[in-house]
Amino acid sequence: MNSIPNFMSDLYMNNIKAIIVDDESAARDVLHNLILRSKCAIDIIDHCIDIEQAVSAIKSKKPDVVFLDIQMPNYAGYEIASFFDSIDFEIIFVTAYDQYAIKAFELSAIDYLVKPINRLRLQEALDKLTERIEKTKDAERFHILMESMKEKKLGKIVISELGQKRIVSLSEIIAIEAKGAYSLIHLKKDDNLLVSKNLKHFESILPEGDVFFRAHKSWIISVKEVDSFNKNQGDIVLTNDVQARLSRNRMTDFEKIME
Repeated sequence: MNSIPNFMSDLYMNNIKAIIVDDESAARDVLHNLILRSKCAIDIIDHCIDIEQAVSAIKSKKPDVVFLDIQMPNYAGYEIASFFDSIDFEIIFVTAYDQYAIKAFELSAIDYLVKPINRLRLQEALDKLTERIEKTKDAERFHILMESMKEKKLGKIVISELGQKRIVSLSEIIAIEAKGAYSLIHLKKDDNLLVSKNLKHFESILPEGDVFFRAHKSWIISVKEVDSFNKNQGDIVLTNDVQARLSRNRMTDFEKIME
């Protein structure tokens, strides 16, 4: 194990997640197909027919970008801002009319597309989107790196969970349990996280010694979270009653650390 934050590369692994909002099904389908045929790695995770439905989908699915029609029933697309304390997703407006362009700029939208959508014009918007998201990820990565360097130790890691990027403090981790090609991260306060990384990945990025310890082929534990252990049975009881295993060939090293 080491404290070099090479986990930062995870920030670049997931496709951009997008939601399309338009009250016309044909328009949604056309845009969907054009995006799929583009050269950008974008997953369309939902279609919405109005602002109310879009707000619910955005809050639950956390998209990176929303393709938003302006003229819709009940609420215009640009009124979406009134439903959020802050906009933490990108917006690309799509409309048959261009007189609302000023509204797009007021919401700091990436771009403004006029129907019928031109493929080259859409690609320009998607290129802008990709560049902005990569810059955001760079800023996040730089912030964590600087924080770790300032503290002279790794304090947080970035976890990919169901396409989301989540920053987890090491102090919140009780243990990491192998689940085949996946790992189950046991946390103090939140639900456990199942992530598509094996234990070897976490072993390579977590600080060793008196912080984290590879106790078993299926377990990495936080030494500070040990409540008790049984040498004869090879059992370790951790915070929140997490039951881990201790290999016989790791027993001596474990006892030294616990002393």
